[in-house]
Amino acid sequence: MACLSKLRYGRAFVLLLTGAYFLVPIACAFAFSIGAGAPGQSIDFGAYSGILGASGFTDSLTLTLTLAAATIVLVLGLLVPALVTVRLAAPRLRTLVEIVCMLPLVVPAVALVAGISAVLRWGPDHFAGTPVFQALVAIQDQNFPFVLVLAYTLMALPLAYRTLDAGIAAIDLRMLVEAARACRAPWPRTLLQVVLPNLRGALLNTAFLTLALVLGEYTVAAILGYQPLAVWILAISGSQAQMSVAVSVMGLLVTWVLLLIVATAGRARHPKETS
Repeated sequence: MACLSKLRYGRAFVLLLTGAYFLVPIACAFAFSIGAGAPGQSIDFGAYSGILGASGFTDSLTLTLTLAAATIVLVLGLLVPALVTVRLAAPRLRTLVEIVCMLPLVVPAVALVAGISAVLRWGPDHFAGTPVFQALVAIQDQNFPFVLVLAYTLMALPLAYRTLDAGIAAIDLRMLVEAARACRAPWPRTLLQVVLPNLRGALLNTAFLTLALVLGEYTVAAILGYQPLAVWILAISGSQAQMSVAVSVMGLLVTWVLLLIVATAGRARHPKETS
């Protein structure tokens, strides 16, 4: 009993310490955003009430969410068919696919964006007047910079691969596919109506991780000259410091809420049938 009591106290201490590690900085940021503790300044929530009307906020948020949606679709569209194919038809290629997906972990974002910039500068000199040149121009459109989607997809591959691979490993993929094929279901229908519903948790987790990456990514977008939400927050930090912190706090809280929703949806199960 004494050992159990010590274990409970130890767990409680670790949880309290972990909670303080995360919550104290957020509490300090919130206090700064409302002016609490500042000499000669009263508490004011104007930094929060003025977020929606702030210049550039709506455009940057819309751009970020659009980029996030496109990145999620591209990541899932690339990895799900690839991992299913490797599991079913080419298990020997699994190590190669894993290495390729893990490579972005060893490439810093600065190095990645330097390579992208070099390609974008090199392209017009060698492909002027060709469809390749037009494609390079199109992916740099300020309204929807698809080049950022490509960069974010590369950066999301390691986390997405691990999440999806664990989800596929948790189900009997071969049995599901063989049962669907035995019922003469075509491959697209098998993938969409049989495989994907059984990967709901993995798909939701992958989408959440990709969304979190896009919301917080700064380096690539800033160097390439675009202004999604993370770049906008830093841009206004000099003139509107409290608002920039308020947006950061709100973004963090929204991310936590989304995480709870994803976790709840991923654990949801149909009620068991009673005999």
